[in-house]
Amino acid sequence: MLHADAVLFDLDGTLIDTAPDFAGVLNRQLAAHGRPPLPYARIRAAVSQGARAVVALGFADRFKPESEEFEALRQEFLKSYLAHLADETRLFPGMDDLLTGLEARGTPWGIVTNKPSLYTLPLLKALRLDSRCKVAICPDMVTHTKPHAEPMLKAASVLGVTPADCIYIGDHLRDIQAGRNAGMTTVAVRFGYIPDDEDVDAWEADHTVETVFELTRLLGIA
Repeated sequence: MLHADAVLFDLDGTLIDTAPDFAGVLNRQLAAHGRPPLPYARIRAAVSQGARAVVALGFADRFKPESEEFEALRQEFLKSYLAHLADETRLFPGMDDLLTGLEARGTPWGIVTNKPSLYTLPLLKALRLDSRCKVAICPDMVTHTKPHAEPMLKAASVLGVTPADCIYIGDHLRDIQAGRNAGMTTVAVRFGYIPDDEDVDAWEADHTVETVFELTRLLGIA
């Protein structure tokens, strides 16, 4: 059982399940360009790598990622995504109880994400998490993004806690690296957007959990 002065989460694939909306936007875009839809599972595994990786799933066979044509497709995707941020996106099942448990015992929680604030902040508002989340650090708020320690340290500073007294939870290697670089206790979640061939144990997180329920127990809430 872990105890900390603050708990920080990655966003996509850790705190909230954004994959359904990423998949919906991409498959609508593919249809508009006369291309067949992609399986949900394939899109889901790419979400933690961001919009560029998701768009590449559908169009990299036609355009190189560094091309102007590909960038136009990425911008098209992002414009559509902004309009469909919270159509199906939700907290992972059981996560609301976890957050309520943290709040009940007075432990502040926040978010450190590589998702720009243009999308993060309205998404948190749509999910009614904006008033509950005590800090949200996005890449446009710092000079260096994860896996650099800077956004982690900024989050701890905003909360007024020392990094060593923070827990950081994520579903990607860079999350664990960022938490470790900042001197935080790290937790890897296997329920996130992890490719089948990814060796989560190789990330060397301090703790690894399979489910939200297991994470809740690890944090001493259930």
